Amino acid sequence: QCFYNETVGFFYNNSRKELTTYWRTKDVLVVALGLTVSVIVLLTNLLVITAIIINRRFHYPIYYLLGNLAAADLFAGIAYMFLMFHTGPRTAELSLKTWFIRQSLLDTSLTASVVNLLAIAVERHQTVFTMQLHSKMSNQRVMILIFCIWVTALLLGLIPSYGWHCLCALDKCSSMAPLYSRSYLTFWAISNLVIFLIMVVVYTHIFIYVKRKMTRMSKHTSFHPRYKETMISLVKTVTIILSAFVICWTPGQVVLLLDGLGCKSCNVLAVEKYVLLLAEINSLINAIVYSYRDSEMRSTFRRILC
Repeated sequence: QCFYNETVGFFYNNSRKELTTYWRTKDVLVVALGLTVSVIVLLTNLLVITAIIINRRFHYPIYYLLGNLAAADLFAGIAYMFLMFHTGPRTAELSLKTWFIRQSLLDTSLTASVVNLLAIAVERHQTVFTMQLHSKMSNQRVMILIFCIWVTALLLGLIPSYGWHCLCALDKCSSMAPLYSRSYLTFWAISNLVIFLIMVVVYTHIFIYVKRKMTRMSKHTSFHPRYKETMISLVKTVTIILSAFVICWTPGQVVLLLDGLGCKSCNVLAVEKYVLLLAEINSLINAIVYSYRDSEMRSTFRRILC
């Protein structure tokens, strides 16, 4: 039996997820903080995209990928803002279609951001190990790669709306997303965790390589000091990227996985809003780490702002 004509409240009751009819202090604080983070994410990533468009020195594959990452994070900011305007007591007023749109926007934007981070990690690995500043990848290949990133994100984000839900199997509904099937949450969490693992391996490989390179360089005085400074800067950037990524994303994916596996003793609902906000903050950190550490990018920002 399917329940396409039921309300959102029906599925929340089925999953025993609380659905409030009035604004609590906690709800107001979460929405206020969420909207603040969303606005900052929108402004910073819009600044990055503008800088890459107007500065011809950024017309290289790595900067196109950074621009696409900023676009994904910009979209994440819009999706999170949409969530903030349709959460709390407003959730009960949503139609099933609007609820699925709300969740699909989040899933698509966060997936696009993660896959784009993986593409950047692979590109950086290639350039570091071939001792190049920029990849030799053609603009056409970069555009195809960007297209594939968004197709993947859209597929993963829209799958639940087109069948992988629990409207016809109430016993399989998740706690965090009462209209989603637990099997989908398990699939989505494992997919992201696998990508995380690949990224950790790639960046760890880069980190070890750069560290060994610096050790060899320290034994020779013939190397230019500027080259050594570049290597040190790269090590710092890689460390920040890896730390921020693990801190922001891992808690949310673990919570999703626990919910997907049907853990009864895990109080996933108590932390769901906070781990989602933490993942959203990564969209802000991306703009800072990948762009603000670039002196040319900083000077372009100053030109735009002034």
